[in-house]
Formats: sequence, C-alpha cells, structure tokens
Amino acid sequence: MLNVEPTAEQIEAKQLYQEMGLTTEEYQLICSIIKRKPNYTETGLFSVMWSEHCSYKNSKPVLRKFPTTGKQVLQGPGEGAGIVDIGDGLGVAFKVESHNHPSYVEPYQGAATGVGGIIRDVFSMGARPIAMLNSLRFGEVDNAYTKYLLNEVVAGIAGYGNSIGIPTVGGEVQFDPCYAKNPLVNAMCVGLIEKKDIQKGQAVGVGNPIIYVGAKTGRDGIHGATFASAEFSEEGEQQRSAVQVGDPFMEKLLLEACLDVIHNHADILVGIQDMGAAGLVSSSSEMASKAGSGLELVMDDVPVRESGMSAYEMLLSESQERMLLCVKKDMNKKSMICSNIMVSKQL
Repeated sequence: MLNVEPTAEQIEAKQLYQEMGLTTEEYQLICSIIKRKPNYTETGLFSVMWSEHCSYKNSKPVLRKFPTTGKQVLQGPGEGAGIVDIGDGLGVAFKVESHNHPSYVEPYQGAATGVGGIIRDVFSMGARPIAMLNSLRFGEVDNAYTKYLLNEVVAGIAGYGNSIGIPTVGGEVQFDPCYAKNPLVNAMCVGLIEKKDIQKGQAVGVGNPIIYVGAKTGRDGIHGATFASAEFSEEGEQQRSAVQVGDPFMEKLLLEACLDVIHNHADILVGIQDMGAAGLVSSSSEMASKAGSGLELVMDDVPVRESGMSAYEMLLSESQERMLLCVKKDMNKKSMICSNIMVSKQL
C-alpha cells in the first residue's frame, strides 16, 4: 500500500513544515517565492537546502571573516574541497567536515559516512586522497556512554578509511562535560592533485547529459541534512533512519572510476559533483547554480534498491557512494570505465 503524502493545504494547516526544520517565516517566504503553497516534495526540498548543514545560514557571517584568497590558493570556497599550490605543478586538496549529530545517534556509521563524504569531496576535485585526520570532542571520560561513543567513532573513522586504503595519520581528542550530549566529530581528508586535473562541480552546456554513477538509492539518510542541523532532543536521538549507511568497498570502486574519467577521459567531462548532504537535490542544484543553468531530472531513471520509492524519497535520500557527472552530449559512453564496474545511468 502506497503512503499518501499530505496535501499543500494540510502542510500549512498542521504546520508540517516545522517537522522538516522550517520556521513559519521560512515557509511563508517559500510561498512568496513560488507564488503558491508548496507541495510535500517541494517543502522537503526547501527544508534540506535551507538547513544550516547545506546553506550555512547562521554561520555565514562568521565564516566570511576568514581569509579565502591568496597567491597559493588554487580553489577557495564554492567547490567540494579547497586546493593550495605546493609547487612543481602540484596542489594539496583538503576538506574538513563535521558529522556530529549522526555520530551521537549511530556512532560507527555516523563517523564512517562522514569520512566517506569528505573523501568523495576530495576526489571529485580530481585529487587522489592520501591521508585522513580527525578532531574529536566528547563528554566526561569516565562516563560509560562516552567510552562507547569514543570507541565506535574511532572505529568508524579508521574502518572506512582503511577499507579504501587511506590511512588515518593523526588526530586529537578532548573531553569536557559540555560535550556529553553534543559530541564533535570533525574528520579531514587530504589529497594530492596535478593542477591540470582540477575539476568543477558544474553542469554547463545545453543538452549535455547528467550521469548518475555509484551505488543505488535507498531510503537511508532522508532528511539527514535537516537532522544534522537540528538541536538534540529525546525524539531526535531515535532518528536512526536519518543516519546514512556506508559501503567503503563501493567507495573504492567509485574513487578509481572517477579518477580514471578525470585523468584519461577529460575531453568528455564537463563537471563532477558528490551526492552528499541532501543527496540528489543538492548535487543537481549546485551543479546547475554554478553554471547559471537549469537541469531536468528523469526520476524514473534513478537507480533504486527499494521498490515504491517516491520522488520525495529519491531526491532527499542520502544513500552513500554516489556521484553526478555532467558529460558532453556527443561522448562515447564506451570510453567511460564507470559503466563497466558500477551502476551508471543517464538522468
């Protein structure tokens, strides 16, 4: 039996948008922008894209105070990872990201998928990941649950990276009561890149196809970006379905396939973007926004691992190990190794 989605009128009357993380003011702004009440899928799309995790709506004023340009900065904010020139035609790519809330609810997978996401951010730039680091904060060290979180988080970080062949070369941890129910799990990935291989996450060129590459889409991680932006509550701690499940061995295949395209088939590649927080909706809208263009996605063609998935679920799923590629419309698909070793579908 199919689930019946709430109507636009029900969403407004019952304030269901608040369950998705939107305030009344934000909901009213959405109505003003699209000049009508949003349906269930549209409400979900706005909620994840306007979450703190995706939009940085609360932290932008602080982040803007940091320097982002310089003679050696090859890539600043706006792409999947930063890149600094180290000479001899080489650059170092790096990404730091938090996975705090997921790691409190499901510490092993929360930490592991945080690692997987930043690894994808780094190799989507064209860099080969070479090292992992982390910075962790937990509650009182003699607390039983703190010990459990510490063991599982460290195992998740190391387990994912080791399975791909990327060592964790350093880290630091501190304990304080203020982190008892709000641990900080910051992971960092460092990669090496030739300057000529730097990529952009953009969808340029009318008629160019968008290719979905990687694992199939499931129902895990739906509204993960919203969950990661919310404050903890007793109810929130039960939202394990919002925590993604990682497969590092698929990530290894994805890494090698994408780097093969970047290094050996650059003539057909227009842009490449990780499907991370907010999944397909975030990655596709980011690629379109950077190019100043629009995208049409054929949702019937999204590879799914579960039957009966709605457009809402497919767009907001945060299933791991997935990428979007924009390629030239006259490309020779047989030249792409992606189609030979994993799911590859034109949207």
